[in-house]
Amino acid sequence: MNFLENIFERLGRSPERPVLVEMRPEGNATATARDLLERIAAARRFLADAGLRKGDRCVLLSANGIAWVACDLAAMAEGIIVVPLYARQAPGELAAMARDCQPRLICCGDAALAAALRTAWSAAAGAAKTSADAGASLPPVVTYDEVFAKSGSIATNGVQMAPVRAAGGDVVAIIYTSGTSGEAKGVMLTVSNVTHMLGCTTARLDQLMGAPFIGSQKGGPAGGGQEHTEQVVHYLPFCFAASWILLLSCLSRASTLYLCVDLGRLAEDLRAAKPEYCLNVPALLERMRAAVEGQLASRGGITQKIFTKAKSAWLARRNGERAGGAIWLAVGEKLIFPAIRKKLGPNLKALICGSAPLALETQLFFLMLGIPVLQGYGLTETTGICTLDEPGRAESGAVGAAIPGIEMKLGDGNEILVRGPNIFAGYWNRPQETAKCFSDGWFRTGDQGEQTSAGNWRIIGRLKNLLILNSGHNIAPEPLEEKLLQSIPGTQQAVLFGNGRSYLAALLTGEVRADNAEKQIAVLNATLPHYRQIRAFRIEPQPLTIESGLLTANGKLRREAIARTFSEAIEVMYRKNAQ
Repeated sequence: MNFLENIFERLGRSPERPVLVEMRPEGNATATARDLLERIAAARRFLADAGLRKGDRCVLLSANGIAWVACDLAAMAEGIIVVPLYARQAPGELAAMARDCQPRLICCGDAALAAALRTAWSAAAGAAKTSADAGASLPPVVTYDEVFAKSGSIATNGVQMAPVRAAGGDVVAIIYTSGTSGEAKGVMLTVSNVTHMLGCTTARLDQLMGAPFIGSQKGGPAGGGQEHTEQVVHYLPFCFAASWILLLSCLSRASTLYLCVDLGRLAEDLRAAKPEYCLNVPALLERMRAAVEGQLASRGGITQKIFTKAKSAWLARRNGERAGGAIWLAVGEKLIFPAIRKKLGPNLKALICGSAPLALETQLFFLMLGIPVLQGYGLTETTGICTLDEPGRAESGAVGAAIPGIEMKLGDGNEILVRGPNIFAGYWNRPQETAKCFSDGWFRTGDQGEQTSAGNWRIIGRLKNLLILNSGHNIAPEPLEEKLLQSIPGTQQAVLFGNGRSYLAALLTGEVRADNAEKQIAVLNATLPHYRQIRAFRIEPQPLTIESGLLTANGKLRREAIARTFSEAIEVMYRKNAQ
């Protein structure tokens, strides 16, 4: 049984169980398994009537929601390849990816998204360099309201809802990922990729939930008892591979997935849903820690004093240091830590985190509260995951061991190499780019790593120049640097920073006027999605030179040397912007 057949079987087995909840200020929208199956049936009918067949591509462009999930499952059930795109991305970039995958249909969350895409598509056609590119016609663009207009008239039964037969090598999704050139490439993921990955994730989640939980077992609760439905909160866009895998994992289990559609309400949603786990990016966990510690600092008094001393004592004990504070720690563990934990989520068994490096200080903060952070590592090309912490055996500062069935080793320059059933089928229409990513059958991740004595992996750097914000967004610096050079008079070099940070900052060298730089950066930012915007800059009058060791012999940037030389200035730049 492949992953899709398993999901449909699971939904059909417990039709009245709530599976998805959209958490909205005006009131939650809940879909039971029966509701979801009915929506899937309506979407399948719409796709068939629109003439889509197995192997065609269908773009999904919207925020997370019940409609997105129904369209995703409907397309895959028909053998149609889903292409999920990030709704907050710049329209021009969305149009470029949509044109690249040549879809038969584009489904948008609302009319505004559809209109923006149509405009960007027309602009791209006008700027095309070849007649072939210019001639790519816009496929039908519809909204979810149109897709589900006849949902009430669709009947469901096991025969109607069974997915079409699929081979393991059939592509089910094309997920676009950025490269160092700045040009997005479509990663093709197959039935076998996803089926293997969900076997690994559900096994880990069973470990986390404990022996009494039978969420992924097929025969129902042992001894005829009541099956426990786990509560999960989710806020990361489904167009990201790991986020999509969590969605499919929950649909494969006895789960209710609460969809947070407004990050500004996340704290409130966590308190309302009382989840047992959720998937996170480091930026969110670091904001949560900062918020808690900031609130305690502003309150002051005895509560702040107990927390500070208890935290120091806890860290000393963890590090094996002989230090005082045992009484403070006992009081903190009895009164302060449980109160904080209750506000974050009284039922949390763990916070799952990936997509970028997590600060050790943040991981230890949650562990101190009794909430372990389980880390994972992977790329879109590895179906989102290569390693996962094992519950109860997580090693702080590491990202876990390779998941079952996956091999990992180090190649030249300590590059992490991976092979196994999680490796993608290739880049869409880019055979040469695909070939470059492999060496003797091993996928080259481009990441540098090392293994701990316990067999867990640590990620220690990037071989390439890709910047990874702590939100998990990957950004190629070169295209933006080129635009800065072209738009700001007097600029000799432009260097972007942002690895592990929440936003980009720029170093500009040469005789640059600050007011010009500020104006031109604002103009550039207006054309970019939020995560690619430049929020701070510094001007260095002296250009970088070969003699200073900051440029290579052919004039290319020595990024690591630049980062070391200007490390203090970079820290000052980020601190000033945070004030």
